[in-house]
Amino acid sequence: MDTPPLPFSARLRAATQGAHTAAEGQQYVTALVAGELDLAGYLDLVVQHHALYQALESAAEAMRADPVAGGFVDDALTRLPALEADLTALAGPDWALRTAPNPATVAYAERIRAVAGTSPVRFVAHHYTRYLGDLSGGLHIGRAVARRYGLTGQSGAAFYTFARIDRPKAYKEAYRARLDALALSPADEAALLDEVLVAYRHNTAVFAALARHVPAGPVLPEAVA
Repeated sequence: MDTPPLPFSARLRAATQGAHTAAEGQQYVTALVAGELDLAGYLDLVVQHHALYQALESAAEAMRADPVAGGFVDDALTRLPALEADLTALAGPDWALRTAPNPATVAYAERIRAVAGTSPVRFVAHHYTRYLGDLSGGLHIGRAVARRYGLTGQSGAAFYTFARIDRPKAYKEAYRARLDALALSPADEAALLDEVLVAYRHNTAVFAALARHVPAGPVLPEAVA
């Protein structure tokens, strides 16, 4: 008996696992989770996230009615208001005047703007890469950040709180089921896979740029205070 083919979501995950591992294994991520960065090192990540989600969530509005991409647009995932609240809590109400994304983030955001507002499958690729990551390793990072800096879901770490998603695991399973239900041509599948790999490369570059915050030695507790 022939083995049934793997669902698209499983094939997508397997084909991008190496790129995913390379991104999450970056020195900056390891140091952040280990509590080795000062508060400025964490704040810089929030600044980069704001630029990326500004681009992605703008594309989501353009794709809301699309028959392919629209099924993935969910206001329960929206991160931009939470990021702006975090930036206000961490850097003050004038954060927009005193912070700016790094060149790697600008390139990532430009890529999202270039393809996600016009190509449904490439939009899904960026949506999948960011939000499923947020609901997986992102929740672990959020708990580590909250402990390290004494933050909460209302002050400084709101990005990691999905108030309208009670069961992240079930949400991710339903998301993958939507991926599997898409009627994609081989060319569409290839484009989606290709764009996920592009997204991971950009994400890795952003983390590499943030590695400037990783100290040569351990950060003393008073440095964070």
